[in-house]
Amino acid sequence: MMHIYSSKIKDVYIVENYCDNDERGFFLRLFCQEELGDVLSHRVIQQINHSCTLHVGAIRGFHFQNPPYAEMKLIRCIKGRVWDVVLDLRKGSATFLQWYAEELSADNSKMIVIPEGCAHAFQVLDANSELLYLHTNFYKPEAEGGVHVLDPYLSIDWPLPVKDLSSRDKAHPFIDGSFSGIEL
Repeated sequence: MMHIYSSKIKDVYIVENYCDNDERGFFLRLFCQEELGDVLSHRVIQQINHSCTLHVGAIRGFHFQNPPYAEMKLIRCIKGRVWDVVLDLRKGSATFLQWYAEELSADNSKMIVIPEGCAHAFQVLDANSELLYLHTNFYKPEAEGGVHVLDPYLSIDWPLPVKDLSSRDKAHPFIDGSFSGIEL
């Protein structure tokens, strides 16, 4: 029921699901430990979060957690449509400071898998878009990190004009020459 594809960034995967439709509606498997076993490896889902972002163009991110609370995230759009972006911050990674984007929507049923050491952001393409997040670690405010979504060094071409950044996200730093990556 799940098809798993690699992206250009190591350990970032796109999971496509088979949706069973009939005259009653649909059935869609959101998570399966067995089918995702190779991706999850030894990891266990510890926390599930649900977000709703109201306005088109709004961005949340870039967010990550530093070790020892680094986490893998599995993210699925369950209502609306978002442009989801992964930024590789892993020290020594062949794709260090590169990003990958994928449109996630309730209609395409895709899920993105974001490994430890990568940051996550998304821009809302449809009003009232909702995301479901599965985390392999608990949220720890003291481990929280971020990168500014408008960092010119990253050259991210957001599909829409950026708006509705939270005060927290506006305060995230820009990448500078001293940043060598997250040591996992």
